[in-house]
Amino acid sequence: MSGIFKVAIIGSGPAGLSAAARAAALGLSHVLLEKTDHLSDTIYKYQKGKHVMATPSNLVLRSDIDFDAGKREAILGIWDEQIAGHKVNVKYHAEAKAIRGTGEAIPGSVQQIVTRARDGTKSVRELQRHAPPYAIELTSGEVVMAENVVLAIGTQGNPNLMRCPGADLPHVQYQLDDPTEYVDEHIVIVGTGDAGIENARGLAEDPAQRNTVSILNRGTEFPTAKAANVSALMADHEAGKLTVRTESETKAIEPGWITLTTRDGEIRIPCDRIIARIGSAPPRAFVEDCGIEFTSEDRGAFPKLSPVFESTAPGIFVIGALAGYPLIKHCMNQGHDVIEFINGNTDLKPADEPIIAAKFAGLPGKRSTEEWLEFLRANVSILGGMNPLQMREFMLDSEAKFYAPGEVIFERNAPGSSLFGIASGSVAVEVNPADPSITIPIEAGSIFGEVGLISGRRRGATIRAAEDTIVVEISRLAALKLQSQVPSAKAAIQRISIERQLLQMFGSGLTREDVAPLVEAARVEEKRAGEVVVTEGADDKDIFIIRRGSMIVEKQVGEKPVFLSYLPAGSYFGEMAVIDGSARTATVKAAIKSEVIRLPGEGFLALLDKRPALRERALKDMAGRRATNAFIESRKDEFAGAVDLYSQTAQFLVDNGIGEATDVLLIDEKLCIGCDNCEKACADSHDGLSRLDREAGKTYAHLHVPTSCRHCEHPHCMADCPPNAIKRGPDGEVFIDDTCIGCGNCQRNCPYGVIRMDAKPPKKPSLLQWMLFGKGPGPGEASYSWRKKAAEKEGGQKAKQAIKCDMCSGIDGGPACVRACPTGAAIRVSPDKFLTFAKLTEDVE
Repeated sequence: MSGIFKVAIIGSGPAGLSAAARAAALGLSHVLLEKTDHLSDTIYKYQKGKHVMATPSNLVLRSDIDFDAGKREAILGIWDEQIAGHKVNVKYHAEAKAIRGTGEAIPGSVQQIVTRARDGTKSVRELQRHAPPYAIELTSGEVVMAENVVLAIGTQGNPNLMRCPGADLPHVQYQLDDPTEYVDEHIVIVGTGDAGIENARGLAEDPAQRNTVSILNRGTEFPTAKAANVSALMADHEAGKLTVRTESETKAIEPGWITLTTRDGEIRIPCDRIIARIGSAPPRAFVEDCGIEFTSEDRGAFPKLSPVFESTAPGIFVIGALAGYPLIKHCMNQGHDVIEFINGNTDLKPADEPIIAAKFAGLPGKRSTEEWLEFLRANVSILGGMNPLQMREFMLDSEAKFYAPGEVIFERNAPGSSLFGIASGSVAVEVNPADPSITIPIEAGSIFGEVGLISGRRRGATIRAAEDTIVVEISRLAALKLQSQVPSAKAAIQRISIERQLLQMFGSGLTREDVAPLVEAARVEEKRAGEVVVTEGADDKDIFIIRRGSMIVEKQVGEKPVFLSYLPAGSYFGEMAVIDGSARTATVKAAIKSEVIRLPGEGFLALLDKRPALRERALKDMAGRRATNAFIESRKDEFAGAVDLYSQTAQFLVDNGIGEATDVLLIDEKLCIGCDNCEKACADSHDGLSRLDREAGKTYAHLHVPTSCRHCEHPHCMADCPPNAIKRGPDGEVFIDDTCIGCGNCQRNCPYGVIRMDAKPPKKPSLLQWMLFGKGPGPGEASYSWRKKAAEKEGGQKAKQAIKCDMCSGIDGGPACVRACPTGAAIRVSPDKFLTFAKLTEDVE
């Protein structure tokens, strides 16, 4: 292996193997450097028997070695055989330690390497780049020389580590080799990407192993996993093979146990082993020392690359997972193409070219695919942190569109959860439905539609193109994936959403420039259920906006906390202590797992000084809270019993889902006579199937919470609906349309058990026919036996679909359950109206 190779390929994963096979086929002098004693260490480390997918299915494979979906062992065997057949020059036990150019110093090519310490301080050093050939120093001390270097080292050798108490205990691991080795264990998988899902399913597959397997998902969706893996995981969960714990994070680890923070609070469960599959990051220090720059300072950023995979170090190319494009088929195509580029075939187009070119076919102007991708990346702020390879993957799940002046992009109250980025032109937002001429502009580079993305609500305004406008429409899944993989995109979306929330909440003629200092200083913080955000008597001076979830406000009276009010998403608190300069007058804590925006008090005061109208608005909002505090202090000895009862009742309602509800059905058991008219009316209004169960649910004092949809602010059911059949109506109702495919994901994701899977029953005879002739089952929901017999007469049962309360959307008079109650026991309430201290004073007076 003496002399200078035309190309040295570092890493024998799918990308590196494909590159080496192509180099061998073209007769180029080459060497494939592999640090282990076997090929494709990443695939080699997959769990035994793992089924390897060949996605995306519409992408052709361009490689000199074969790949199709199949078992890990079969794929490795084929590759070993074909690499040997191509006479690829492989050097094993060859781990690269450093790569440096040995030619002349490249004028003006000096890289600044920024190192950030744990305390936040930065240090900068400069690296002068040198021209090829490159000297690749191995850990053995040997040096390999090459004109070109292809880095195909992946990221799996640099896994993200858990950061919580106990994370360094010996039963925490980051790799699963053979699921059959573990028997009779409580095992927790952390992370719901493809690797985590496959590990969990492998450990739970054989009931003879008697493992109790749980998998933790920080959120409710699976943006980085393949759809087939997610479906299989949820099917296993439904079958009882394993437990999927959504909105759950690790708080602490101890021998035999793990403590989780969940949507509803902390839980402690048995745990003998933890397998963390929470992603990995590029080995930045090594890559930067090669002279390669990254797209940003974020730990998860990827190298800057040209469309032919060349890095900022001339002659060093980056492909595969290290380039941010990790699917096996993509990696193999890159391996083939990079060798073609090195060999002078600069006219070669990527294998996904036809798919992506079709995305731009309807746009005006003559640009190549590469030029369109760069146009979007350079002009849409949230896309700036991606390299060309990431942009190609991103466009597979996105659409580029052109709109003429005045053309509607979407209308107010239209369903939709996609995000839009403006590449050129601008749009006009109609802020007043009664007068479309009143608009607010959004300029090129910005985004819109983020409310639908974050909350799932219908579009809040009609948006039109103000001029010739090109936008990129990003699907919900693509947007979530973008935020999880590109930190700069997540930060940009967060900054814009905070800015707009401040402008919308406080109004008073505020401009973007007014709130800019607050936006820059704002911090988004997660709060677990029950976590205290501000403490009565404390002297801190920050303002908080509830971005997601809800809060409850309490005041200490004697030895007991008194419930004052409920604050839904979109509310703010903490301003009294800031404006008055006083201590906190009440305690505010999260009712459920929530997100708050923390704003510095001094910045808020500066804004009040600048905008007197905002100060007046804040003082008006504070007046009601001052009155409540004064009322409690003046009469706290007169109604201690009522205070206790009300506070306990409020806590019961929060514990049973009202904390994240927008509309909930309650039944006053002092008035309920058990006639079940509510259930019958519900069934008769909805194709013969009731959406509520009056007797089910929990009761405290005289209030009963039956099994009926809460229409959550952030619906769990909406999280993983393949056909996007679950939508939110203009009045906040969450409903399921006719595109439901009956997969059952919504039923599994609902924590309140209010969704049922059932077939639409045959039409019943009318009430008059039942009364006069005894035909049919009568009012209300028909029995299963009647439905089955009637369906058989019509040719068999129809496919099951998801069924839930839709608040009788489209039916005159409002919810049928409430209208049918003869005593007024059934009420539908919004928690921010029902959970107020005014209700207490009504009871006392």
